[in-house]
Amino acid sequence: MQAKKRYVIFFVSCGALIYGFYGGFKFNSESVQSSLREQLPTFASFDDLTETQYLQRQPRLNSKPCRMETCFDFTRCGEDPKIYVYPTEGTVSQSYRKVLTVIRESRYATKDPNEACLFLPAVDTLDADHLSPEHVADVGTRLPQLPYWKNGRNHLIFNLYAGTWPDYAEEALGFDPGDAILARASASETVFREGFDVSLPLFHKEHPERGGVAPAATANLFPAPRKHLLAFKGKRYVHGIGSETRNSLWHLHDGASLVLVTTCRHGKSWKHLRDERCDEDNQEYDKFDYEQLLANSTFCLVARGRRLGSYRFLEALAAGCIPVLLSNGWRLPFDERIDWRRAVIWADERLLLQVPELVRSVPPERVLALRQQTQLLWQQYFSSIEKIVYTTIEIIFERISAYKASRHREALIWNSSPGALGILASYGDSRAQLPFTVTAPKAPLAPELLPAPLPAPAVPLISPPPTASDTYTALLYVQVTSPALHKLLANIASSEFCEKVVLVWDSERAAPSLKSLTRVAGDNREPLPVLVIDATTHYPGEGVAARWKPLWAVPTAAVFSLDGDAPLLAEELDFAFKVWQHFPERIVGYPARSHYWDEAKGAWGYSSKWGGAYSMVLPGAALVHRAILALYGASAPALRHAVQRAHNCEDILLNCLVAHLIRRPPLKLAQRRRYKAAHHRYKSSWSDPEHFIQRQSCLNTFATAWGYMPLLRSVLRFDPILFKDPVSTLRKKYRKMELVTS
Repeated sequence: MQAKKRYVIFFVSCGALIYGFYGGFKFNSESVQSSLREQLPTFASFDDLTETQYLQRQPRLNSKPCRMETCFDFTRCGEDPKIYVYPTEGTVSQSYRKVLTVIRESRYATKDPNEACLFLPAVDTLDADHLSPEHVADVGTRLPQLPYWKNGRNHLIFNLYAGTWPDYAEEALGFDPGDAILARASASETVFREGFDVSLPLFHKEHPERGGVAPAATANLFPAPRKHLLAFKGKRYVHGIGSETRNSLWHLHDGASLVLVTTCRHGKSWKHLRDERCDEDNQEYDKFDYEQLLANSTFCLVARGRRLGSYRFLEALAAGCIPVLLSNGWRLPFDERIDWRRAVIWADERLLLQVPELVRSVPPERVLALRQQTQLLWQQYFSSIEKIVYTTIEIIFERISAYKASRHREALIWNSSPGALGILASYGDSRAQLPFTVTAPKAPLAPELLPAPLPAPAVPLISPPPTASDTYTALLYVQVTSPALHKLLANIASSEFCEKVVLVWDSERAAPSLKSLTRVAGDNREPLPVLVIDATTHYPGEGVAARWKPLWAVPTAAVFSLDGDAPLLAEELDFAFKVWQHFPERIVGYPARSHYWDEAKGAWGYSSKWGGAYSMVLPGAALVHRAILALYGASAPALRHAVQRAHNCEDILLNCLVAHLIRRPPLKLAQRRRYKAAHHRYKSSWSDPEHFIQRQSCLNTFATAWGYMPLLRSVLRFDPILFKDPVSTLRKKYRKMELVTS
């Protein structure tokens, strides 16, 4: 009995000790947790939710937290900012040589460092991976030796690859950028300096310098769903950073709707590091052709690799395959101005198994809209190194404009055709001022949309945006007075829609003192104002390049560019303007020419023969939007100098420029029969046979400069009888255009 009591007391004591130990620990833990909980917020912040060990990235941000206001000198930048490129010294990679070339030959470049707003080192900074064969080791010592370095202030540095094995740390550039703006690929939210740095796409060494591959799905967006719903083909990493997502893709692969194949077969030691799935993955990988997979997939997975960026991003855009992004924290290229919500699908690396359901939930109309936007963005900003570099520069210069003038262009300009590269920021910051809309504005623009007033030189370079599009300005280029000129002026005075005549006089003879044109009998309108500008005085040595210089004198959006001997009736002028109002982004006119590929010569040929097809409408008698003429004046200096030296080809260059911007052909109008017959009486500059060989040479020069032939052929013609219903009314309105006269 005594023994039994002793056992009971022993077990009770043990139980009390155990309870006291664990109960007391739990009480103390709860007390500590309760105390800590009182110090924490009652909600999780965005940083708390996105912070995870899954990404395996612990960036060590040691760069200076710069902003444009603190690390950039705006006083160096005038109304037209310029870039100074240092002379090239030492070895540079092929890709960086392309970057330097496109800037040196651009309208942004200056050879005078004293007038430069931005400086570009000729030191190759693209590849900061010291294991790469293209890595430049002495960047850190060469940059501070640049004469205008000043700790990097107002300098622009391009970088595609930062960091190296094993962690690929983004801040590991191998040099101190100081106050320089970093235009970098694969940037993450943690190292990206908002409003200061620029995020770039990662592109191949073979990426073209100019031109680029045309969008694959522009002409054929249908059907919305393709053979494969979601596709990916690429490397996977059996170990190290970037391996988590790609190593899990085999769970989603079904070989039909979802084609997600990877290979371990890369690197020098892949056979020693391969896992149990490598052989099966490699076998499945070889079944699919990558190009065919891109062309036949609705969505393309863009999974991060060792770095956040991937070549797959641009490859998907080019193919019209909607990117599905699996790269948490990645700053998308140019996201400061490009609205990527209209072109890509964001997914989460931590929720990989939900991706198939995510893409299945996208309706067909949304698929078409996304695909269409991918094609626009590829064509306007990413298809060549030239466009990538120009986009970077435009973003920086737009910041400068916003700082100095407290405004920048609408986001819609960046995210719709023809994009920000096809529009001068100094011309206008609103689409209401531009030709790339269905109809041009009918009312005056709001004062806040007009640019700041410019100083008034003897001959201004540019005027404020036009305030109306229901009239046009006749811009005549005249080298000699003739009966044809007097007849043309009389017909312009009879035109219903002409608001003003600007006559550019390019002759050694004295310019005519013409102030106005009297209307025909019975016309009660005020005399038509005329402004005569002597090109030999205001634009000496420009030649034909001076014909569109005086845009400051043009008050309208529509500019009717005319040679002084253009044999047009008032009805033809008015009909052309009516057609142009429906297509303000195009060149609309009468004389047409065409181009062709000469197989024997291996070059582009120029033809003035009358035929069914055409690719150019010459501005000797054509309507053009003033914004396009302003852009022509700011085009590549090398091209404008070629026109100036040849005293020819400005019309070909304008057609190439417009076709390059909008990827549409010009519009030819049906003409009177006597239009052709009149050439034997009044020799026209646009069909002078003496210039034929020279014009053919110009055509090839321009195609080389753009990296491709921008001109597009068309067989469309607009006839006044068939242009709009009712036919009988138009037949009566433009009856003189039907007359057959000598």
